[in-house]
Amino acid sequence: MAIIIHIDVMLARRKMSVTELSERIGITMANLSILKNGKAKAVRLSTLEAICKALDCQPGDLLEYKSDEDAHG
Repeated sequence: MAIIIHIDVMLARRKMSVTELSERIGITMANLSILKNGKAKAVRLSTLEAICKALDCQPGDLLEYKSDEDAHG
């Protein structure tokens, strides 16, 4: 996948658990895990906004693009 999601990094920086983030933004632990592990096919902008608000960060702090060439070698 070309989009890398850095929720783990921001959670660690903010000393926040996945459970706490899930409760703050109102999505299930299962859905947050799918997003966190890069398995999501899409993310709603409202969800991204809620995550940014809860973690006091910008979307660019959470998302990174890597081309397929970069990812494989």
